[in-house]
Amino acid sequence: MFPDRKLRYYFKVWLKHDLFAGLSVFLIALPLCMGIALASGAPVYAGLISGIIGGLVVSIISGSQLGVSGPAAGLSTIVAGAIVSLGDYRVFLLTVIIAGLFQFLLGVLKWGIIVSYFPSAVIKGMLAAIGLILITNQIPIALGYEQSDFWSDIFSFFSDSQSAVNMQLANGPVLITAISLLIFIFFGSPYFKSKSVRLPLALVIVVLGSILSGLFISTDSIFALKAENMIRVPTDIFSAIQFPDLSKLFSTVDIWKNGLLIGVIATVESLLSIEAIDKIDKHNRITPIDRELIAQGIGNITCGLLGAIPITSVIVRGSANIDAGGRTKMSAITHGIFLLVSVVTIPFLLNKIPLASLASILIITGYNLTRPAHYKNIWRLGWNQFIPFVLTIFGILSTDLLLGVGIGLLLSIYFIIRNNFKADYRLTATDNSGINAYYIKLNTNVTFLNKVRLKKVLDQLPEYSSLVIDGSECNFIDYDVLEVITSFSTKAHERHIKLQLKGIEKIKIVSAH
Repeated sequence: MFPDRKLRYYFKVWLKHDLFAGLSVFLIALPLCMGIALASGAPVYAGLISGIIGGLVVSIISGSQLGVSGPAAGLSTIVAGAIVSLGDYRVFLLTVIIAGLFQFLLGVLKWGIIVSYFPSAVIKGMLAAIGLILITNQIPIALGYEQSDFWSDIFSFFSDSQSAVNMQLANGPVLITAISLLIFIFFGSPYFKSKSVRLPLALVIVVLGSILSGLFISTDSIFALKAENMIRVPTDIFSAIQFPDLSKLFSTVDIWKNGLLIGVIATVESLLSIEAIDKIDKHNRITPIDRELIAQGIGNITCGLLGAIPITSVIVRGSANIDAGGRTKMSAITHGIFLLVSVVTIPFLLNKIPLASLASILIITGYNLTRPAHYKNIWRLGWNQFIPFVLTIFGILSTDLLLGVGIGLLLSIYFIIRNNFKADYRLTATDNSGINAYYIKLNTNVTFLNKVRLKKVLDQLPEYSSLVIDGSECNFIDYDVLEVITSFSTKAHERHIKLQLKGIEKIKIVSAH
């Protein structure tokens, strides 16, 4: 009887809360899945399959009750670069499998906590740079520009009055983009609100764009969109799936390099998203990190095997799930079922969606990643945070994501080391009856990083002075630092410096000769 009672309880929760929440998340996820596939340079169906896998595979395995997984805008630039560099979508799918295996191993070995040590300034800089790239990549699509060298044409426009930039713009996409962006700006919220209903703005824009497109075409208007300005989803999506070329797995190191990069970034995004979702969960449930990584890993392995782009846990969908009243993981599973049903039954309706509508959604998504308020908030935190943040952005934009993140990490490490130099000890000087008296207070942990600076301070002490080095509150003093203090103690008498050590034992220095 007890299992039946429990089953009835969960069914009531699903019917009352999770069904509507799953529908709401589906309405947000549907345009995003297609749009992110578009931004990634992948087939549109690949984004839809990713959303289905995120809902039906990851949600079942994950320990998160409210997290929702699917293709993420933060991975789109990496995916696009990987597809271009590898030159074959089937080869690219191997990188998704490798990324999933990497995440799975992190979870099995319980190493998920490592990601917590990434400096937040670098992570925010990475996301801001991805937002800028997302915006610049989508502007030509939003304007229906028919040439591939949009930005070079724009720059030439200001120096060449005969530039044909205007001739390449399509009236229909420009108008639909303008209306879409005005809707986003005017409402300034993820939802279109009325007295009785809350509709996701992304859905409103997609539906409105589809209606306008149909109207322009039927009236043979100057705003009529061409076939290349529309979404193209195969009627039988499953027959169009491309599968990975496993024979090329060890053909080039770039496959593994891109796979590990996708794995690292997807892991960081997923854990940041899960942490944010847990904070706003009204029931204070905590998601097990390592189980989440196992779920994400299995999900990405499945994506790679079934021709889909990589997935992460996505904060936009997770927060929408909570806003819509989701209670359990059944809401995420329900959203996956809705995605599957829509792909099977209404691909002809999906093909009515203009690319400009999806590009508008992605431009706003990119703006949210790199909005000016983020720069202002990090500026207020000081140079230690702002410089790594800004240089991570410039590094990514001028080189690539991996090198840019590496530059940000090195700068963050530099600031950490510099702060340790200041924190390992404090030096105070007083005048005691005409004699210069110095007092060095060693803090809790003194590392080798401070060896050079401490040696320099000791060497600069004047003759006929006194010095107290107090290490009574130290938990740890590095051997290199003890060696510097011991070496100085042997010279102090010759320089007529009265030395007193507190809580420090001198060591025996072994000669190199």
